[in-house]
Amino acid sequence: MVLTAAKAPLELQDAPDPRPGPGQALLRVLTCGVCRTDLHLADGELSARLPVILGHQIVGEVLEGPAELGARAGVPWLAWTCGECRYCRSGRENLCPRARFTGRDVDGGFAELAVADTRFCFPLPERHPAPQAAPLLCAGLIGARALRLSGEPERLGLYGFGASAHIVCQVAAAQGRRVFAFTRSGDTDGQAFARSLGAEWAGDSGHPAPEELDAAIIFAPAGELVPIALRAVAPGGTVVCAGIHMSDIPSLRYADLWQERTLRSVANLTRQDGRDFLALAPRIPVRTEVTTYPLADANRALEDLRAGRFRGAAVLAIGATAD
Repeated sequence: MVLTAAKAPLELQDAPDPRPGPGQALLRVLTCGVCRTDLHLADGELSARLPVILGHQIVGEVLEGPAELGARAGVPWLAWTCGECRYCRSGRENLCPRARFTGRDVDGGFAELAVADTRFCFPLPERHPAPQAAPLLCAGLIGARALRLSGEPERLGLYGFGASAHIVCQVAAAQGRRVFAFTRSGDTDGQAFARSLGAEWAGDSGHPAPEELDAAIIFAPAGELVPIALRAVAPGGTVVCAGIHMSDIPSLRYADLWQERTLRSVANLTRQDGRDFLALAPRIPVRTEVTTYPLADANRALEDLRAGRFRGAAVLAIGATAD
């Protein structure tokens, strides 16, 4: 499923089979998660090399590759870094100015076959079925990085309860944190879903939290939530913007930031993020809720994501029937 132009539907195409180059693996794609970043790319809110095959939460059978990858591997958003810049040399490869990203700069997993740099792939054991493993590779990784950057909050707010939040909620609850979930107005089903995953309280994002928060993570790409979240956190609290794209943030009152509140963003991921989270997930254990779509229904999956028509995450599965 190929993105040929911004704001155009993805096109089902027959393409030549990709061939791995030096240091690359060839994967038969079992499933690929559908991420809000894919939607931002399709809508032209983020730039991409066109034409491009979207998809950066790939679970694939290794057809060609080194033995240490095993039989099954995961491919995340981060596809390549230079290894030479000051960011790469200081453990911050997520900020590499020459980085390439899966499904944006190189073809991704909305396809039957994919190639990937083996240094940026993760071995995936069989404990997770492929559809349930796919969301761990971005929703899980970015969510876990955002949680780490939020500090050590006792009371954590999650704004936007989609793929990332439904994973982070489980991690935070398992760590003994009190989770408060904020959803779209009137989304009582989403609020019940959040409570079922360990949230102590769930309600509309436009309403105040029932008590002060120590930190908040904003997953929804809505800039207007930033001042709301800042007002919800206690002095010394942190607000983390976890998305790669967000609408403009309205003018802030200094009073909302004062008293040593911190506002920060999360950018991409490092390979160490992946190793750490994929080791943690089975110990909790994280359970992902997914809705599967056949590859040819990628456009419907993106529209369902835009409209919030499913709980948890969406994945494309070759030959799958939609739930």
